[in-house]
Amino acid sequence: MRGVSLNLSFGLNVIYNNAEFLLNENDKVGIVGVNGAGKSTLFHVILGDIKLDSGKIILPKNLSIGYLPQEIVILQDVSVLDYLMSGRPIDKLQKKLSLLYEKVANNNNPDKILKEISKTQDLLEYYDCYNAEDILFDIMENMKIDSDLLDVKMSSLSGGQKSKVAFARLLYSNSSLLLLDEPTNHLDVETRAYVINYLKHYKGMVLVISHDVDFLNSIVNKIMYIDKANKNILVFNGNYTDYLKKYELLKVNKEKLIEKQEKEQDKLRSIVLQYSNSSGKRKRMAQSREKLLNKKMKNNLVRDKEYKSVKIKLKPKREGSKIPLSVDRISFGYDKLLFKNLSFVINSKERFLIVGENGVGKTTLLKLIMGLLDVQNGVISFGSKTDIAYYAQEQEELDLDKTVLENVDNEEYSFKELRTMLGSFLFFGDDVFKKVSVLSPGEKARLCLLKIMLKKANLLLLDEPTNHLDPETQKIIGQNFADYEGTIILVSHNKNFAREIGIDRMLILPSGKITNYSDELLDYYYNINID
Repeated sequence: MRGVSLNLSFGLNVIYNNAEFLLNENDKVGIVGVNGAGKSTLFHVILGDIKLDSGKIILPKNLSIGYLPQEIVILQDVSVLDYLMSGRPIDKLQKKLSLLYEKVANNNNPDKILKEISKTQDLLEYYDCYNAEDILFDIMENMKIDSDLLDVKMSSLSGGQKSKVAFARLLYSNSSLLLLDEPTNHLDVETRAYVINYLKHYKGMVLVISHDVDFLNSIVNKIMYIDKANKNILVFNGNYTDYLKKYELLKVNKEKLIEKQEKEQDKLRSIVLQYSNSSGKRKRMAQSREKLLNKKMKNNLVRDKEYKSVKIKLKPKREGSKIPLSVDRISFGYDKLLFKNLSFVINSKERFLIVGENGVGKTTLLKLIMGLLDVQNGVISFGSKTDIAYYAQEQEELDLDKTVLENVDNEEYSFKELRTMLGSFLFFGDDVFKKVSVLSPGEKARLCLLKIMLKKANLLLLDEPTNHLDPETQKIIGQNFADYEGTIILVSHNKNFAREIGIDRMLILPSGKITNYSDELLDYYYNINID
């Protein structure tokens, strides 16, 4: 794959300016850059959804592309099995082949049809039509997709289950190019290990946008850095850690060149100022140096723009209860029970982590606590001074039809205060009047965090709060949650984040066992064994 002189702008916002890159057939490439640099946009250019202003991306002939977006949207309400099976167009190809055989039998000049038959047969062979079902069930088994889910509608799945099924379908598709946009957001530990191993040995090109540093280090052999400041693209050999070292060295060397450039230009300016009003040789020298200065200034190296970071300060408006939450012998399930007689008590200022594979009920438990679902048996009760705020995994707390500003509108804050706080979460100028429906997942995540901060609650329920956030923002919110003076109940597949906020106890689902925190135990439940 090759990108040649890519130019793209959205109005006055320049995304690429003569950007170029070259990738090899089986490269595994991590795509990085600050928010708004054009990472997801590049995927949509490759897919043909966005047309470049000029330039082109040259793709190999007969390339098949598989795409996993950040947000899984299933337009048709199909069963899990039908959705998975549609990953390979085998039924469609077999029907086409039957029609072609009918046509060739009744055609006096069959050469063209015979070529189409041969092409269709080659595709069926490529998709391994006779073994395809076994291949699919092998992927399902390794990704821990329960056979009980096969007849369930996709719309009924949890966010984690939906993402896992979509990922399994993508792997089954056997595409020669995979485009993965934040693929690990909803993966449990075992599935993540399988996916890493699968992608490392994948016979094809993989482009992955991810803020998961460990994931990138495990898979990629190249990093594509999309430079928002200079609107270009740089490709570095090695994994993410290698890229950081090389990019840092690049910045150091660039700074040295800029400093040298500034000294040379200051010297030339000094001569021009000193002799510009002179005559004879000195005046000609000043004119000559001025021409040289102008020439050098046209080719100036410019320091990269420093982009602002999220500023967050979580603080409860009042001291919470000594026992902010108690769960007493609750039971809940859909077709089968997720919990039976589950009990636990949360202590003030505790950090309580819920772990378990996708589908065991982690998100469901948080929704039960929030009252979004009704327990079938048992009681959930709160302390008299408990103020609660909820970060939903699929960002359901946001109203997509309202603007950013309308989503945070609060009588306790003036318009000016809300604008200031929105700026702290990187919503500047007219950004606040955008409808939430047009925001990126990362922008929605920041807005959810701001809504939590504005509530000043003393009990936080956090369901995968680091999904869609870049490493720098993850670090910032990790430090804030660690310093937070209230209580936290956390669901997260991000081991480093869980460790940073300081977990006290862990609830293990589906067993319902509660245990004190230890590094060894955390590593055990987040352990990755890759062949």
